[in-house]
Amino acid sequence: MIRIFNDRGACLARANVSTDILQGVVSLSTGAWHDPQSDGTDRQGNPNVLTRDLGTSRLGQGSTAHTTLVEFSRIADD
Repeated sequence: MIRIFNDRGACLARANVSTDILQGVVSLSTGAWHDPQSDGTDRQGNPNVLTRDLGTSRLGQGSTAHTTLVEFSRIADD
């Protein structure tokens, strides 16, 4: 388990290290229900807590949900 975070928020997710994506890149599937802990960290791996809720521009209004900078840390096994 890891904690993925940035200045917008944090979520927990199960990690699987793979050579299928570039080193330093995290891929997190979408579709998790928002389930925040008391500190605001989402327990279900919802990537929406990590992304901006703004369009890409006034003209395009595209989603920025598929790219964001994050850090992560391993959660110690209990």
